[in-house]
Amino acid sequence: MAALIGCSGWSYDDWVGRFYPKDLANRKGDWFSYYSRYLPTVEINSTFYRAPNEFVVRSWVEKGLQRPGFEFSVKLPQMITHESILKDAPERAAALASSFEDICVRPLANEALLGGVLIQLSPHFRLDEDDSLGRLRALFQLLDTDVHDYAVEFRHRSWLNERGNEIVSDALEVLQEFGVASVIVDGPGFPITRSLTSKHAYVRFHGRNYDIWFRDEEEDDHRINRYDYLYPQSELEPWKPRLEEIVSNCERARVYFNNHGRAKAVRNAFQMMDLLGMPHESKEVDIQDQMTLGKFS
Repeated sequence: MAALIGCSGWSYDDWVGRFYPKDLANRKGDWFSYYSRYLPTVEINSTFYRAPNEFVVRSWVEKGLQRPGFEFSVKLPQMITHESILKDAPERAAALASSFEDICVRPLANEALLGGVLIQLSPHFRLDEDDSLGRLRALFQLLDTDVHDYAVEFRHRSWLNERGNEIVSDALEVLQEFGVASVIVDGPGFPITRSLTSKHAYVRFHGRNYDIWFRDEEEDDHRINRYDYLYPQSELEPWKPRLEEIVSNCERARVYFNNHGRAKAVRNAFQMMDLLGMPHESKEVDIQDQMTLGKFS
C-alpha cells in the first residue's frame, strides 16, 4: 500500500510518559530518533510560523538520513499564505516562496526526504473575493508544483459547492492543472471531501472537538486544547475503505494526525496503520493523566 501515516509534529512535552519514555524528558534531541522508530513520516508545522534557516534544515536532513525511507512534510510559511496572498502582494509572495523552496524544500528533496508541501490557506481567504482564485493560481505559478508534491487545505466554506460536500469545480480544475492535491480533512471546520486532483493525496485528522473548535477552552475543561481529541475505533473504521480507495487512485497518500494533545495522535496513527494492515513496530501509548492526591482535594 502506497501510504505513509504519521503525526503533525513530534516535539511535544505532553508526549513524555505517554509515548516517549520518561528518561527522555530532558533529552529532546533524542525524540526524533525515537519517533522515527515507529512512524515513517512527520508533518512539520513550525515552518508555518517561521521559515527555517539552513542550519535547522540541515539538522532535519541529518536526522532523516538515519532512517531510510523517512519523509518530512512541511508547511508553507504563513507570511505567504496569510499575508502576501491575502493582501495581494505578488512580488513579496514570489520572493518568500522562492526563498522557502531554496532553503527548505529542495535540500530535503535532494536527499529523498521530502514528503508533501502543505499550503494551509487562511480561514479568511474567501472564494470570489478580489479574484482569490486568480491569486491562488498565481501562487502555484511561483512554486515548483511539477517537481514537488504540493497540497492545499481550504478553510473557508465559500470554497465548497452548493451541496457543501466538495470543493467547487473551478478550484478543482486549477488544482488539477498544476498537479496540486486538495487536502482531505477530518475535523470540525470543514467537511470530508473526496476529489483527487493530483498523483498524490494528503489527508489530515484534526480531531472532532466541535464545541471548542471556534472558541477558547474553558478553564475547567479537561482538554488541553482543541487538538486534544482521541478518535474512537468506531470513527476510524469508516476511513479504511476511504483510504483504500484513495491509495488505489494515486501514487502516494500521506496521512497525518494533528490531534496531538497527550499523544493521542500517535495512538490513532497506530490504530489506522493496523486497520490498513500496515506493519509497524508496536508500542502501547498511555494517554491517560496520572491522578494525584491533590486532584481529589
